[in-house]
Amino acid sequence: MKPKTVAVASDHAGIVLKAALAEDLKGLGYTVLDLGPATADPVDYPDFGHALAQSVTAGDAEIGVAVCGTGIGISITLNRHRGVRAALCHDSLSARLSRQHNNANVLALGERLIGIETARDALRTFLETPFDGGRHEARVDKIDRGAS
Repeated sequence: MKPKTVAVASDHAGIVLKAALAEDLKGLGYTVLDLGPATADPVDYPDFGHALAQSVTAGDAEIGVAVCGTGIGISITLNRHRGVRAALCHDSLSARLSRQHNNANVLALGERLIGIETARDALRTFLETPFDGGRHEARVDKIDRGAS
């Protein structure tokens, strides 16, 4: 089932890529819930990562896209939340495998590390790839059970 609403968030180091991907999502027919920031003024990525996690776990958005300078900090923040499986991806292959094998529900990207076209390819792949289930289902269940 194709998600209808995608939440996006970043810090100041990811705002340009976040904005570009949000426009791409709108062009593909998605409703975009932009959780900020609205400017490039310095902010703390955990604040926006927590907001994105809350949006996904509350059901306000089916999936999320998170961007910071490297993607590392915001993905760590997101993965502190039960029910969030944020995957830091660097290309379409890692995006595809994160969906197929891990049922990732948040795509994390690093603006300083990934080019715009590679990020767009990763996003399209993430959106189009279903979870394989099967042998991966039990592993994902173990992730979710072990979260605090």
